[in-house]
Amino acid sequence: MRQIIAMGGGGFSMEPENFLLDQYILSQAKKEYPKICFVPTASGDQDNYVERFYKAFNTVKCKPSHLSLFEPNFIDLEEYILEQDIIYVGGGNTRNMLLLWKEWGLDKVLRRAYESGIILSGLSAGSICWFEQGLTDPLNAPLLKLDCLGFLKGSNCPHYDGENKRRPSYHNLISTGEMLEGYAIDDGVALHFINDSLFKTVSSRPKAKAYFVNNKEGEIIETDMKTIYLGNL
Repeated sequence: MRQIIAMGGGGFSMEPENFLLDQYILSQAKKEYPKICFVPTASGDQDNYVERFYKAFNTVKCKPSHLSLFEPNFIDLEEYILEQDIIYVGGGNTRNMLLLWKEWGLDKVLRRAYESGIILSGLSAGSICWFEQGLTDPLNAPLLKLDCLGFLKGSNCPHYDGENKRRPSYHNLISTGEMLEGYAIDDGVALHFINDSLFKTVSSRPKAKAYFVNNKEGEIIETDMKTIYLGNL
């Protein structure tokens, strides 16, 4: 079974007092102590980001580790990844992350991990990377389309409610045909895909939502998706 859990924003780095989304990801491994590996490439393997990951995940039942490409902490990259139960990709600069992954061959390793049943997850850069295209925000530059790994069809826009330029930029790129139709995700929302199809949409915030956005005869259609608030479970 292939699984991807893509968060628009949230998790330990954005909601340190709210572990609902991270706990949901851990629970999908169906193991008492799942091995979860944090991949902070998009942040430049920022020490503080890695420390916050361990601080959060050392408090729950799991075996946390992280992957560094800037200061490699592994002998065999493929072996290191394929021994995990969950890969959790952090936020940051998506373009730089993907370039570095390709240089190391990590993009191909992650494809093998996906096909072998290892759960792929992440937020922001770690969300859009799994789709054909993503809406990214380079520093001091307009929002733009980025071609990504293509494990999932369509496009993805994170932080839909958290950054006011997101919605108009996403609508414009889809309406002009520059970007594929796809999923817009509020902070605190995760899309759970199983075998390449959307299985469930969950949230850590009561009013957070996800939308499917497409262009129908020149008009942008934004369809609300049924979102399950994890705090009610």
